[in-house]
Amino acid sequence: MSFEMTSAAEILAFWAIAGYLLGAIPFGIVTARALGLGDLRQIGSGNIGATNVLRTGSKLGAALTLIGDAGKAGAAVLLARALAAEDAAQIAGFAAFFGHCYPIWLKFKGGKGVATGAGSLLPLHPFLLIGAALTWVIVTKATKKASIASIAVVPMLVLAFVLSGTPGWEIFALVGIGALVEIRHASNIKRLLSGTEPPVTGSTV
Repeated sequence: MSFEMTSAAEILAFWAIAGYLLGAIPFGIVTARALGLGDLRQIGSGNIGATNVLRTGSKLGAALTLIGDAGKAGAAVLLARALAAEDAAQIAGFAAFFGHCYPIWLKFKGGKGVATGAGSLLPLHPFLLIGAALTWVIVTKATKKASIASIAVVPMLVLAFVLSGTPGWEIFALVGIGALVEIRHASNIKRLLSGTEPPVTGSTV
């Protein structure tokens, strides 16, 4: 799939803002409150994503959060693709990912971005993302540490995209997403090195 800027600047700006606002919806916090699980930011690692919801013992809450976090980015891509063009779709997807990591509603203190980044890429490269998701599940199952899986899978995914012949602009965007995911996991890396990273609970990961 080739990439070419065809949309007017104002159209791209609109979808960048729309994607960001969609991505900034904190599904983890909303789900945790709706299910009576408490303030997610005061539980486990303090992250607002599905892994931390799972630490509360609620598999339903974790599943709903995962679907919401991935779905909001996928929705941004698909809406922009349907109503504008491919360039707008890719910008909307990246903006949704950025919005999840730095949501305006939470004073720009958001999640790690793994599920949302995957959701933004899924409509573009579904088979590669399915392979990455399976790898993430296997590594998490083996180590009981979702952070290890996330940190390991991202560079593997970037390499897979390069080897698949993905167009250059998309590789640049993916590298940006991957780099931000790794940066967002800096605190996890510190806890892993010190042996204080909390494990994922439950038998479904």
